[in-house]
Amino acid sequence: MKVKQLLKKCFLVGIIVYISIIFINQQKTINAYNNEQISINNKINEQKEYNQTLLATKENISSPEYIEALAREKLDMYLPNEKVYIDVGK
Repeated sequence: MKVKQLLKKCFLVGIIVYISIIFINQQKTINAYNNEQISINNKINEQKEYNQTLLATKENISSPEYIEALAREKLDMYLPNEKVYIDVGK
């Protein structure tokens, strides 16, 4: 009789330990997925901000001010009779 009770208790303890291990492993997996979700949401927000800047650039791309600024920055073009000062310290 005592052997059966001892086996039942051991079986119950084994089941409890097994369930605890499964629960801990599932909690680790859930935490990893939550961290991944936060990371992906941050990337989505960054891309949305970048998209907004591209849309703003798209709207201004045909304006004369944007074309003039782009010509000055990228092509080193200036208006006629405009005085350009070059910093030789650079």
